[in-house]
Amino acid sequence: MSKKRILKKGYKTAGIILIGIWMAVSTGILIHAFLKTKDVPPAEKDEHSYRAAYHFTAPDHWKNDPQKPVYYEGTYHYYYLYNGDYPDGNGTEWRHAVSKDLVHWKDEGVAIPKYTNANGDPWSGSVVVDKENTAGFGKDAFIAVVTQPSKDGQKQEQFLWYSTDKGKTFKSYSEEPVMKNPGTKDFRDPKIIRDDLRGKWVMTMAEGNKIGFYESDNLKDWRYTSSFQTENLGVLECPDLFRMRADDGTEKWVLGMSANGKESGKPNTYAYWTGSFDGTEFKPDHKEPEWLDYGFDWYGGVTFEQAEADPLEKRYALAWMNNWAYADNTPTMEEGFNGQDSVIREIKLRHEANNHYYLSSKPSEKLDKLNTITKAYKRIEVDGAKTLDVRDDTYMLEADISWSDLKNAGFRLLESEDGKQHADAGISSVGGYSYVNRGFTGHPDDSNQLTESKAPFDAGKKKVHVKILVDKTSVEMFIDDGKTVHSNLVYPNPGDKGITLFSDGGKAVFENVKIKHLKTIQTK
Repeated sequence: MSKKRILKKGYKTAGIILIGIWMAVSTGILIHAFLKTKDVPPAEKDEHSYRAAYHFTAPDHWKNDPQKPVYYEGTYHYYYLYNGDYPDGNGTEWRHAVSKDLVHWKDEGVAIPKYTNANGDPWSGSVVVDKENTAGFGKDAFIAVVTQPSKDGQKQEQFLWYSTDKGKTFKSYSEEPVMKNPGTKDFRDPKIIRDDLRGKWVMTMAEGNKIGFYESDNLKDWRYTSSFQTENLGVLECPDLFRMRADDGTEKWVLGMSANGKESGKPNTYAYWTGSFDGTEFKPDHKEPEWLDYGFDWYGGVTFEQAEADPLEKRYALAWMNNWAYADNTPTMEEGFNGQDSVIREIKLRHEANNHYYLSSKPSEKLDKLNTITKAYKRIEVDGAKTLDVRDDTYMLEADISWSDLKNAGFRLLESEDGKQHADAGISSVGGYSYVNRGFTGHPDDSNQLTESKAPFDAGKKKVHVKILVDKTSVEMFIDDGKTVHSNLVYPNPGDKGITLFSDGGKAVFENVKIKHLKTIQTK
């Protein structure tokens, strides 16, 4: 199903629930959007809510693709695809949220509304701050180039919107596209960067199984320069291009995109290549891509510049935590919303043997300000299973695991009191992979084909460092330095909050175990 339709199917039950919820909203009973946020101590949490505690969620109805945030005058501006008519369809628009710390967000409402020009609803694109007034709308105007349907509704084309009020509201520049469809079915998701090395704007465009490259001096007139062809990755979406400096001092360009490698046994998340870019053409270091996530629910990913220091040393990244295989199969609709983002990550470029470069990920350190409780265990030997004396569903867990000879070791998360329901995260020493298995608890995939995500792991090391984020309905596991990450949705029963350490086929030693409870972010 195309993401652009945003679910024309009407679910009668969900619709009835939505009507009831919105009647409650109209009388002031239910107000639970990210309008202004504060930290709420654990005792005040709604124990039966599926709304994530510290992840960004849709204030109501529906969200999907994030758009690359931009930083302006001390504030990060984040736009995302939002459908206030969900589950009845009728397309998306750009909703706006702002943050100074990438943790607490203030909702600014819809910035680019749907059906306000002849081209219907706006889909994915990207926004830039035009610091040098290259487009002619004024210094520091916010310029968005957005995919919309052509007037006849048959083609995907690119339209320009601009804002002169610091990104709060956008106006349509023209009902004529700034980039006409060149005759291809897929022509969408433009991503624009400023190429400071050459003093021009550069755009990447998703065009079926290839990425097109374009250049412009004024954001209105675009010239095709080259393309990058892929194999066995399905229809590409949401391309990404940026420059980074590795830990050995080498500078590389990175080309990323949302891709579907399922048929060849690869993830359906964010594929990327390191390489070189001469302003016209991208040349990869290797034929095969790397993957920024091996889970089932890290799609439409974007990276963006940090404002605090050198942007070449570190970037941020986030993605939509969902999967088009089951996008509208969520119990959160009982609370009137569907849509959650991943935690914001810090990504760095790393160098390893054989002159290989890769992106490492870790949860943003800004999350530490939400830490209220730390439970620590110096050393625990496990031969079978040991349940910890802590129960939680909103936390960060960190541990070192080592072994001499075993089949499997890890954590049972969100475990029921009888031990039958749980999500597992760990290492298969025999299989040589890390995994997150949600098959023993509620999960959104009714087909049961997407229950355990796997990623290669060198079990010969006989040790691993894991960092796991659990937040009501999600599990994100970072392995060692973050070269491997799993992001998966999970829907436990209310009250399933147990944490158990386990080993299979031998003894595992868990050291430096820390469980940090993270405060809930709710409305004032």
